[in-house]
Amino acid sequence: MAIVVVDYGAGNLASVVNALERIGAPVIVSRNPALLDQADGVIVPGVGAAADTMQQLQELGLVPALHSAIQRGIPFLGICMGLQVLLEVSYEGGEHRCLGVVPGIVRQLPSDVTVPHMGWNEVWLRRPHPLFEGIPNGTDFYFVHSFYAEPQDPTWVLGETDYGVRFASVLARDNVMATQFHPEKSGSWGLRLLANFVRIVERAQHSAAMEAST
Repeated sequence: MAIVVVDYGAGNLASVVNALERIGAPVIVSRNPALLDQADGVIVPGVGAAADTMQQLQELGLVPALHSAIQRGIPFLGICMGLQVLLEVSYEGGEHRCLGVVPGIVRQLPSDVTVPHMGWNEVWLRRPHPLFEGIPNGTDFYFVHSFYAEPQDPTWVLGETDYGVRFASVLARDNVMATQFHPEKSGSWGLRLLANFVRIVERAQHSAAMEAST
């Protein structure tokens, strides 16, 4: 089993990899699109601006590879900017086209709260999900962001957080999962979430092997 952490120059790459190594996850760090075709799971971390992120993904040829992995049903986890680029458009510093996996936009947090939203805050789940197995509802996770996702389809929203507005802090549908918070900076519960993602990858790999053998 191989989980590819996409290296497009994100500032939190090392901390994500360190967290995965702490839980014994089989990690490959790469910016090679061909490796995504062989991945059993994909993680896109991220801090920074949407425009820079999309430019890097495009220049490295990773955009079609990410779309292909998602369409093939490979478990995908986006973290912070890795969540926001799943939307269609980000209005961070202008209007920027993103991956378009999730219909909707990324907009700035309200002007009446301190921006960026930095620190611990609660995540309230709308429904159970394997990504949060064993994690109590309302658990605090660590956030650092100034923009938030606003999906058109509310069924994409798995978790919500209050900060001037009630926003989607977790997205999930089928094989696509994403958190606005940073699990790699969120202590034991963050490590539990990452371990849950690894188990999701393992189950998907097992199911694919069973189908191939029949």
